Order: sequence, then C-alpha cells, then structure tokens
Amino acid sequence: MPFKGRILVVDDEADTLSLIELTLGQAGYTVVSAVGGEEALQKLEGDRFDVVLLDIMMPEVSGFEVLTRLRGAPKPPPPVIILTARGRAEDRERGKVLGACAYLIKPVTRGELLDTVQKAMGSSSVPNAAA
Repeated sequence: MPFKGRILVVDDEADTLSLIELTLGQAGYTVVSAVGGEEALQKLEGDRFDVVLLDIMMPEVSGFEVLTRLRGAPKPPPPVIILTARGRAEDRERGKVLGACAYLIKPVTRGELLDTVQKAMGSSSVPNAAA
C-alpha cells in the first residue's frame, strides 16, 4: 500500500485512540498517538505530521490550548481536525478561529473520518514522506 501520510491522533481516551489508529492504519496512513495535549505538543515539536486529529476535552492541556500554541509556533502547523464530543456552536466557532480546518463530533463514521482526513491532506502543502 502506498504511503498516504503521517497523522498525529491526540486523545486522552485509549479506546478512542485505538479505534482511530485502526481505521486510519487500515486506510494506509501512518498513525502516531499522543495521550493528551502536552504529549501532542512534544511530538509536534520534534516530528512532522501531515494532519493532526485533536480532541478538545483533555486534562491539563486542552485541544484549544494546543491550537493556541500551534498558532504561535515558529513553523507552520499541519492542518488540524478537531474530533470531539463537544458539538456546541461556540466550540465550533472557537476551533475555526484558532485555525482548525474541520470539526467532527464523536461518534464519527469511518467514511466521514476518512473523507475529512483526505480533504485536510489536500490542504497541506507537501506530504512529509521523507520526514
């Protein structure tokens, strides 16, 4: 299967991480997981990703805080897809203002997840296959 891209999946729930890893891995993506916002920021600082799937409700460092820090980082961030149980209009708007390219509400279908990731990959400038 050809390389499709590297995706960082950020969530504090192990079951969610496992399910998303399985879904994206079967579709040909290389998946790296981060359990929470702090680990995500460390991985984003030291590695390159084509897309980030980011939960909002996490202890210590929330997804919104991750987005805020990415905006202030010296290198341009990868496209970020918010994947959360929070469906309120103000949360969607905040995600958009902070730079998320898409906002998905859990539970999400396999097709919706893969379509959204594929669209986000298209908005990314150059795949990081060599990274």
